[in-house]
Amino acid sequence: MQNTPRDEKTPARQVLTGLAMAAPAALLWAAWLGWDQQRDVHPDGSVTGPYEAWQVIGLVVTLLAPVYWAASRQYVNATAFGVTAGLTCAAFYDWSDDSSGLFGVGVGMIMLGSLAVTGLLSNALASWTRRTGAVPGA
Repeated sequence: MQNTPRDEKTPARQVLTGLAMAAPAALLWAAWLGWDQQRDVHPDGSVTGPYEAWQVIGLVVTLLAPVYWAASRQYVNATAFGVTAGLTCAAFYDWSDDSSGLFGVGVGMIMLGSLAVTGLLSNALASWTRRTGAVPGA
């Protein structure tokens, strides 16, 4: 019987980590953005929303913890794809009742943007933790 080193990134662990990243991403979307569906009409007639800047900033800041957790353990691809999947699914569910049909463009932008940002961030975090040896809980 072959011994597998504890730190080996098996495909099963990659998939589980990706799912572990998708779940909090979708839940955090619901917590920060899912409840606000009202557009704001200003006195000059302009319309903004439904989200305020503080909601999006809150989502990004709270996503940093699970991203750091997974990336510091060198699950770079699982981190990027998991967060992207969670945010994309949440955006699709949240926006799919849009009658204009443009929600697909927004969902695509969420997918591409979150993949780019989480990919860069998880690579940077993984590189930093390899260099410094700063792996939490290890």
